[in-house]
Amino acid sequence: MSENRLTEGGINQGFFEWVLDAFEGMASAVDGDLHSTSHGRGLKVWYGDAKKEHYEAQLIRINTSGDVGLEIGFHAEYSKDNENQIVLDKLLGHEKIWRAELGDSAVAGLFLGADRWRRISEVWDAPDPDDPESTFEIAARLAEYVMAIEPLRRS
Repeated sequence: MSENRLTEGGINQGFFEWVLDAFEGMASAVDGDLHSTSHGRGLKVWYGDAKKEHYEAQLIRINTSGDVGLEIGFHAEYSKDNENQIVLDKLLGHEKIWRAELGDSAVAGLFLGADRWRRISEVWDAPDPDDPESTFEIAARLAEYVMAIEPLRRS
C-alpha cells in the first residue's frame, strides 16, 4: 500500500504538495503575487492580499454518511454573508465568460456546509492517491478556474 492513502485525516500531505507544484506551472501566466498553502486535506491559492477570495482543491464530506469527495474551485469566505454575496454577484454578472471556460459542472451559490460563504466550484470523486495522473488532473482544473475567474474578480 502506498504511503499516500486517503485516510480520515486526508491524504498524505505530499499529494497536495504535488498538485500545487503542477498548478504553479499551469497557472504561471496569471499575473500577481501567488500565495499558497497545502495540507493533507487540500490546498488553497490566492493572489495578492485577497486571501478571503481564493481557490481550493480540498477533500470534503459530501453526505451525512461521511463519504469524501474533492471540491475544486473558487471561494469567497468573508465573515459576513453580504460581503460574500457581493463577490458572487459580481462574478455572476460575467457568468457567460467564465461558463464558456468552465462548463456546466461549475456550480455557483452557497458554499457546501457553510451558508455564509459562496462558491463557484464542482465536486469530483475523491482522488486515488496512488494515481500520479490525478495530481495533474486536479492541478489543471484548478488552473482553469483561476484563469477563468481571476481576471473577472480583479476587474
